[in-house]
Amino acid sequence: MPTSRRRSPGTPLVAACGALALGASLTACGGASTADPHAKVITVYSADGLKSEKGDGFYDKVFKDFEKKTGIKVDYVESGSGAAVQRLARERSNTKADVLVTLPPFIQQADGKGLLDTYRPHGADQVAAADKDPAGRWTSIVNNYFCFIYNKKQLTEPPATWQDLLDAKFRGRLQYSTPGVAGDGTAVLIKALHDFGGQGPAMKFLGRLQANNVGPSSSTGQLAPKTDKGELLVANGDVQMNYANLTSMPDQGIFFPAAKPGARPATFALPYAAGLVKHAPHAANARTFLDYLLTPEVQRQVSAVGGGFPARKDIKPTDPHATALTALMKGVDIFHPDWQDIDKHLNTYVDAWKTATNS
Repeated sequence: MPTSRRRSPGTPLVAACGALALGASLTACGGASTADPHAKVITVYSADGLKSEKGDGFYDKVFKDFEKKTGIKVDYVESGSGAAVQRLARERSNTKADVLVTLPPFIQQADGKGLLDTYRPHGADQVAAADKDPAGRWTSIVNNYFCFIYNKKQLTEPPATWQDLLDAKFRGRLQYSTPGVAGDGTAVLIKALHDFGGQGPAMKFLGRLQANNVGPSSSTGQLAPKTDKGELLVANGDVQMNYANLTSMPDQGIFFPAAKPGARPATFALPYAAGLVKHAPHAANARTFLDYLLTPEVQRQVSAVGGGFPARKDIKPTDPHATALTALMKGVDIFHPDWQDIDKHLNTYVDAWKTATNS
């Protein structure tokens, strides 16, 4: 096992830029790229979790196989979910990325900022309606769930509830990634809002939890090695990323805290969603890549190689990892956030979190 979304810059854009003097920069055309559109390459901006430092992760295999099949090389840029969208927005006048892969609500945020173009990949008809944009600007490629992790050597069992995380033994030994920057960090807010019944009580609790929190982290992926080594006892994460690195980090365990004593543990879907970047410099190549991600061949590898869950409903893997993942989710309730509402109020929630935690 490894460690650890659309309009083409084609003829209409060229026509619109026809009045430019020969040799003038195309950035004056509002998002056009100076890259060679015929180059056999694409650039993917992605949230972390699907690529392995050892080179045996889901992305590692997918990129290699895609280049072998098509001759198209994948240039990969990794960051936190929010950071990927922020970078894409900064580069709007000279777009460098072709494909964005990020977690909700940041894929909705990218769409709301006008950073994604319309493209429905082949196979998207097999993706559940809740896991894709009805307007066709993004679709899930790997399904996933929010979780926490703990060090199994130093803790005989994981904390059962949120309240257990307030124990003094976690002071300076607990960390979660930064809401508004990292997708999984933002997921901590969403889970707290759900479990505590609203913004007020959720922020009150997170304010109390801050006494144990190490501090900010822009990337959730950085927390797993620290937890495995015992530098941290508890951190946030997601099932795909943390299950995928269990072989190389065997001392971390996955758990789902309940809202209160006696309640069943609960989580929510946190899929990796992909979209074609508006004014993508290599849009045709990007569409080919998005199609490839949803092929049955790739979707069957999601659990076996990536440690996640296929986005296509018609793909039902039976490999040992798929079986283990199904068992991991047994007894865990799944709730469904209103991502459009969360995207609308995200800044409010993040500002409230900053106030509550003095961050």
